[in-house]
Amino acid sequence: MNESSLSPAAANSEPPAPALCPACHQPVKPEFYFCPNCGKNLQEPPLSVSVGAQTGLYFMSIITPPMCFLTIGAWHGMQYLKSADLRAKQIGIIAVVLMVVSTVVTVWLVYAFTVQLMSLVSSLSGGLLGGSGSGL
Repeated sequence: MNESSLSPAAANSEPPAPALCPACHQPVKPEFYFCPNCGKNLQEPPLSVSVGAQTGLYFMSIITPPMCFLTIGAWHGMQYLKSADLRAKQIGIIAVVLMVVSTVVTVWLVYAFTVQLMSLVSSLSGGLLGGSGSGL
């Protein structure tokens, strides 16, 4: 019996070779996120869509604009938004909307505070400079 007489299905009946860790070359399963032998990151784990993860992300989305330089590295909204998982993408959209609304509110509050402060300074300086003096 020669090789040309074998059907393609019979020729391809060998089990696929197991995946190997790129760092230590030990066999790993395709569903592994980390190599059990050396700990190498094999693939990114899916983003958590738990209530706790959502609450933390939404909280960060609200407080990030006022504390932008302190928290932007800890905000994961863009990771959720870019995710292939539909549920994670929805969470990312909500987080981005919350950040935009929070930014608008923060800018408005800063503007209102500044206008009020300028008005106060103007009224105080007007009272000091334009008040009745002894006329030297």
